[in-house]
Amino acid sequence: MADAGLFHMAIPRAIGGGEIDLPTYVQVIEEIGKADASTGWCLNQGAIFGTYAARMPRAVARSIWIDVPRAVVANTPAPTAKAIVVPGGYRVTGRQGFSTGCRHAAWVAAHAQIIENGQVRMEGVAPEARYMFVPVAEAELLDTWHTRGMRGTGTHHFAVNDVFVPTERTVLSQTAPLIEDAPLYRMPRTLLFASGDAAVAFGMARTCLETFGELAGAKTPRAMPTLLREQPMIQMTVGQAEAALRSGRAFLYEAGREAWAASVNNALTLEHRANLRLATTHGIRLAAQIIDSLYNASGATAAYEDNLIQRHFQDIHVITQHLQGRLAHYELIGRYWLGLKIDEARL
Repeated sequence: MADAGLFHMAIPRAIGGGEIDLPTYVQVIEEIGKADASTGWCLNQGAIFGTYAARMPRAVARSIWIDVPRAVVANTPAPTAKAIVVPGGYRVTGRQGFSTGCRHAAWVAAHAQIIENGQVRMEGVAPEARYMFVPVAEAELLDTWHTRGMRGTGTHHFAVNDVFVPTERTVLSQTAPLIEDAPLYRMPRTLLFASGDAAVAFGMARTCLETFGELAGAKTPRAMPTLLREQPMIQMTVGQAEAALRSGRAFLYEAGREAWAASVNNALTLEHRANLRLATTHGIRLAAQIIDSLYNASGATAAYEDNLIQRHFQDIHVITQHLQGRLAHYELIGRYWLGLKIDEARL
C-alpha cells in the first residue's frame, strides 16, 4: 500500500503527493474497508494526517513524507506531551495515546503543549499546542492495544523522553495557516477523518452482507426445516440491511460531493459541514445496525473467532466507540437544524 502511494493520497501535489478529491478518496477507503476494517482504518488515519503537509514549508513536508521511504506518520489526538523551548527547537517528553499504525510508521507526531520559561505558552486564550515530528526510532512504542475488535490497527501508545525536535519540524495542531490553498485542505480535518471512518464501516457492512449470503445458502439451523435463506425472517433482515446500507452510503456520498463542490468554489458553509457530520456519524451507526442484524441471524456459527461475521461484529463495535461515531453528534446536528447555538469546532 505504501509503495502504491495510498498513504500519500492526500498530500499536496506540489511535493509529490496525490492531493485527491474527497469523493474519490471515500471510494478508495471503502474498497480497502471491504477487505479488512483495520487496514482501511490505518490507511485513513495515515492519509488524512498527511494533510498537515499543506500547512508546512514544502521542503520540510517533503523531508517528512516524501524523502523517507514508505513514510507514514502516526499521530495522537490529545496534547498530553510537554515541549520545553530550547535553542533551535524543543525538548519533548510525554506518554501519548491511541497512535494508530505506529508499528509501521516512519514518524510519530507527538502532540505537545509548549513550555517557555517554565510557563505554558498561550496562543490567544488557549495553550499553544503543536505536533512534533519524531523519528519512530527515537520513541518507545508501548504494547497497549489489547482489544476484541480492530486489533490490526495497532493503535498503541508511545512515549518520548527528552527528545529534541527542531522548530521547523513542528506544526500548530489547530491554527496553522494553509500554505497550499487547495479544496482538500480547506475542509475541516475532523470531517475528512470522519468520511474515511464511515467509508470503512460501509465497506465492512457490504462484506458482512456478502458473507452472510454465503452462509444463508449453506446452513440449515438445527430444528429448522429449511436453509436460512428460505426463511421469511431472514429474507426481511437481508432486505432491510440492503436498504439501510444503500441509503446510508448514498447520504455519505451526496454530502461528500456537495461539500467538495463547495470547497472547490471556496464556499464551504456550516450547512455543508453539518450534513457531512451527520452523514458520517449516521453511516457508522447504520453499519453497526446492519452487522448486528446479520450477526443475530447467523446463530452460533458467528460465535467463533475464526468466523468473518464475528470479526465484523467485534470491529464495528470498536468503531462506534470512536469520537467520529458518537451519538452526541445527532444532538449537535439537531441543535443546528433547530436554530440553536452549537459548538462549531465539532463540525
